[in-house]
Amino acid sequence: MKTAITEMFGIKYPIICGAMMWLCKPKLCAAVSNAGGMGNLTAGNYPTEEEFRAAIRETKKLTDKPFMVNVTILPSVHITAEHHKMYLRVCAEEKVAGLEISGTPLDKAVGMEFIDILKKAGVKMFHKVGSVRHAVHAEKIGYDGIYAAGIEEGGHPLNDDVTTMILTPRIAEAVKIPVVTVGGVANGRTMAAALVLGAEGVMMATRFVATKECEVHENIKQEIIRRQEFETTLMCKSIGLQGRAIKNKVVSEVLALEAKGCGLEDLIPLISGQRVKEAWETGNVDNAPMMMGQSVGLIKDIPTCKEVIERMAKEAAAEIGRVTGLLKA
Repeated sequence: MKTAITEMFGIKYPIICGAMMWLCKPKLCAAVSNAGGMGNLTAGNYPTEEEFRAAIRETKKLTDKPFMVNVTILPSVHITAEHHKMYLRVCAEEKVAGLEISGTPLDKAVGMEFIDILKKAGVKMFHKVGSVRHAVHAEKIGYDGIYAAGIEEGGHPLNDDVTTMILTPRIAEAVKIPVVTVGGVANGRTMAAALVLGAEGVMMATRFVATKECEVHENIKQEIIRRQEFETTLMCKSIGLQGRAIKNKVVSEVLALEAKGCGLEDLIPLISGQRVKEAWETGNVDNAPMMMGQSVGLIKDIPTCKEVIERMAKEAAAEIGRVTGLLKA
């Protein structure tokens, strides 16, 4: 496949792994990149500069292919503004291929000087947005691409609540930089749809959890296979941290507290990162929010990253060919 994304990074397929706290580490990142896609190393997994730099270098030992680093700039108990600056500085010094920025845009969070530093280092910057206005702003200040994140995505979709079907073409027509579709993508058919909508690539996270290389408890992988598209819900809307997670016991508790008007202080014990980390490790599917998207309904197996990516590319080509065949001369 040849798109603006494959050309920009020199990769085989325009398939990118999305950020996942505690899960996007060197092994999974390298597996996706080695398979012809683009892996993701999530900066928030690493509390110190030494650990973060070591993770980048470990990934480079596992793959000679490009990969993304995610820096999420949202309210956090443990990740501070100084962490954000450190992550960006290290990415520039290590000359990583690309950055996925989620949350506050770089100019507002850390200042335009960091955009200049990253550009001089050759680091391509993508901002994950849920609206046209945010995409236009990202292009204006110098980002190289946009992740158009529909409400279907796991994690933290914008509270505009716009679906992928509408968001991708709206952003694609509003900016000149490449657009990557996020949300509801897990197979070749959805990838083909994204390309038709105007995207130059797709980004997935939930699909990559259910792979052999993802270092998460087998119970979590099996839970993803069991769940259907209607078994996710939005939470934390009342505190400005809207997130989509699989319905479970702790998510029900969070929603009940929100209904009572409780704030962040009351919710933190239920949604903390440490709680999520423990759940990933122990396989307790009811003990923490499992931030995953509606694409769980499309996931039926646990293949390798290589099998996922090559199957998707083949299916996407077949779907595009099928639709092209419907056209009459």
